[in-house]
Amino acid sequence: MSSQIRCEDLTKEAFAPFGDVLECAGSPDKMINAGLCGRYHDQAALDFGADGRAGISLFDAEPRSLPYTLSLMERHPEGSQAFIPMTENPFLVIVAEDQNGAPGVPRAFLTAPHQGINFHRRIWHGVLTPLAAPGIFAVIDRIGDTPNLEEVLLDPPYVVVP
Repeated sequence: MSSQIRCEDLTKEAFAPFGDVLECAGSPDKMINAGLCGRYHDQAALDFGADGRAGISLFDAEPRSLPYTLSLMERHPEGSQAFIPMTENPFLVIVAEDQNGAPGVPRAFLTAPHQGINFHRRIWHGVLTPLAAPGIFAVIDRIGDTPNLEEVLLDPPYVVVP
């Protein structure tokens, strides 16, 4: 039997144990380009390990809907992973604390328009889950030769509800 998880609003405080929220909120840290551009400086703790480098990829994910069945979680032991939506559509962010090498009870966050996220290294998370088409994202993550993906099938799965 599946357990239910209720969506939470994505806030910097609630998401802090898992990563960084990327958004232009409040006043910019400084004004640049002759005062025509606000810079929100150093929004994420990017970590690519000793043998990796930063790479930017583009993802085009199939949209899902709520309720959503969560049956797979993954993590990246060698590097952080940032998702920056290229549309204003919300997406679902699912994370879990580590419990002896496996994901604990997941938490689900619903993004607001223009929010992105950065998962810290070794954080269990669900797959990219846009809630509307197109599901296009810029992804900044580790490029390297060593393995950087662990996956766990959840049995029973969880059901994420609004």
